[in-house]
Amino acid sequence: MEISELPKEKKIILFDGVCNLCDSSVQFVIKHDKKDVFRFVQLQSELGQKIICHIGISTSTFDSTILYEPPDTYYCKSDVAFKILKEISGIHKCLLVFSILPKTMLDKIYDYVARNRYKWFGKKESCMIPTSELKSKFLE
Repeated sequence: MEISELPKEKKIILFDGVCNLCDSSVQFVIKHDKKDVFRFVQLQSELGQKIICHIGISTSTFDSTILYEPPDTYYCKSDVAFKILKEISGIHKCLLVFSILPKTMLDKIYDYVARNRYKWFGKKESCMIPTSELKSKFLE
């Protein structure tokens, strides 16, 4: 798939496909995405690399979740979490109250968790393969 073929009406979550925390987060979003807002792309995939290149993020300095809204808007770090929370259903929306905290503080917490995610949550040998029911949510 090329950048121009991405669904313009969907928000695309780029995630670390070998991270257990990221995998759990993707499963959480899928479960609570009642309005079918999101699609998912693994950072390690060819499409993930094309999107990263398109938006101009260096993969040598960034390896965590990105929320991409075609054609050229994207969010990183704590902004991703709050943008996703605004779209999903459920009690978890109450976590939006933390968005009033300073962004620098939120991003430091995000960076700390991202830096330690493999140590705390583990790492897979390969990227997840979606079930046939979920295949339409993942872009290739």
